[in-house]
Amino acid sequence: MMRAFRLALVALSLSVVVAQAQAPVQPAPQAPSETAPPAAQAQPTTPTNPLPPALPQLGINPPSTAHPPLALGNPAAPVAAPAMTATLPHDLSPWGMFMAADIVVKGVMLGLAFASLVTWTIWLAKAMELAAAKRSAGRALRRIEAAENLGEAAGAAAGKSGKLRGAVGQLLNAALSETRRSADLGEDGIKERVAIALSRIEARAGRSMARGTGLLATIGSTAPFVGLFGTVWGIMNSFIGISQAKTTNLAVVAPGIAEALLATAIGLVAAIPAVIIYNVFARAITGYRATLSDASGEILRHLSRDLERRQRAVAPAPRAASASSASATSVASAPLVPAE
Repeated sequence: MMRAFRLALVALSLSVVVAQAQAPVQPAPQAPSETAPPAAQAQPTTPTNPLPPALPQLGINPPSTAHPPLALGNPAAPVAAPAMTATLPHDLSPWGMFMAADIVVKGVMLGLAFASLVTWTIWLAKAMELAAAKRSAGRALRRIEAAENLGEAAGAAAGKSGKLRGAVGQLLNAALSETRRSADLGEDGIKERVAIALSRIEARAGRSMARGTGLLATIGSTAPFVGLFGTVWGIMNSFIGISQAKTTNLAVVAPGIAEALLATAIGLVAAIPAVIIYNVFARAITGYRATLSDASGEILRHLSRDLERRQRAVAPAPRAASASSASATSVASAPLVPAE
């Protein structure tokens, strides 16, 4: 009995083993190994809307790995990125940006550079002229103040050369000439005519010294707006390039914007020195005209003293004649008293 039970148990075990051997084997899920090669890991899925390849002649960078181009052949084969030709200016120095700028922006830059050259030329020439004129006028004014009369003042101002030069020399010449021409006229009329002549000479000297400074004022007031025009034109061209390239990549618009801002910078470089130099010259010319006014005042003082001295030198003779005639009249009109 026991033997038959054991045989039945062995037969049941064999049937279970045969059933398990005939059933399909299901592999157990395994955790991803840390040492697995990169090829065994999950591959990035290709987006459903990849960007088309960019045109290299427009200067657009090729698509990144986030948007790979469509692969028509074997997907496992690597896709070579199109070679990009360097059409954008890599030289962003001022000269490089000038050479790559539009013709209108180039014209604006050249005009502003010429205006800056004119500004510094006027500064050099006018500074030398004004310094020499102020030095000469100051020296002549000191000599006139130390003189005793108008003739001595003219000789002192002439110096070793014997010729009156400069604006102060013209003032002295005008006073001496008017005095000679009005020798037989009244004192008040001579002073008035000399004062008019001196004032006209001062005004003429001031206008002559201020010649050219008006151009500095014009450059200082208009150069920033001319540079702004170049900036607007350059930015407009940059936006046109954006619309044609159909991209907002900064590499497409950066050179045009840089060229436009360069035009504004050149405009400021031309305008700021022009304004400063104009203000300096305006103050210097005002001081120069004040020196000429002081010289005119000293000349009028010498002229007034000379006229008064001449009047006093001529006045005693008529008074003596009138006194002798008065005594003769009194003697003639006196009653004759008979002698006792």
